Amino acid sequence: MGHAKLPRKSTNIDMTAMCDVAFLLLTFFMLATKFKPEEPVVVKTPSSISSIMLPDNDVMLLTVDTKGRIFFAIDNKLKRKALIEDINAAKGLNLNQAEMNSFAIGASIGVPLNQLKSYLSAPPEQQKNIDMSAPGVPTDTIATSEANELGAWITSGRMTNPKLRVCIKADGDASYPNVSKIVKTLEGLKVFKFNLITNLKAIPPGTAAYAEAKH
Repeated sequence: MGHAKLPRKSTNIDMTAMCDVAFLLLTFFMLATKFKPEEPVVVKTPSSISSIMLPDNDVMLLTVDTKGRIFFAIDNKLKRKALIEDINAAKGLNLNQAEMNSFAIGASIGVPLNQLKSYLSAPPEQQKNIDMSAPGVPTDTIATSEANELGAWITSGRMTNPKLRVCIKADGDASYPNVSKIVKTLEGLKVFKFNLITNLKAIPPGTAAYAEAKH
């Protein structure tokens, strides 16, 4: 018995819907991506075997470079705006709205409070040049001292955002006394929990940590 022969037709797939989805995803990632501000100094952190992951947000970063200069930063733009408003009111800095907006969208601060207004009023390219020769945020072993401006930044930062996690990122060649001033300041402010940022290295064989990792 004969069979009816079906005519062959070429396969035709409509790609319009797929293209629409691809462009929608691209637009979403472009709008949702948060770009990390450029750090004012390059720091080569020491190595350790710790594998504890740092939090993705609500971070207070205290950076120490090879010269011992200290830079202060927090990652949340909205909280940065609240922070600078609090510092401005507490220290009577007379910052205008444009200068406070400059702080909110910037990266780290490494200048004393008496230089903050002129720093924030400068254009971004000039701020980068200032960062290269900035003296760093003044600090002291006494947390409540007027000379310890880092203590004021930390206090205002934690008041405007109690969820902030303190992280210290010190260069491997930074002297211990400069890092110790930060630790003493945190202790004076009753902050006993903080993270030290390091590079991950392999656990040396034969150590207790190596044996624990094997189990």
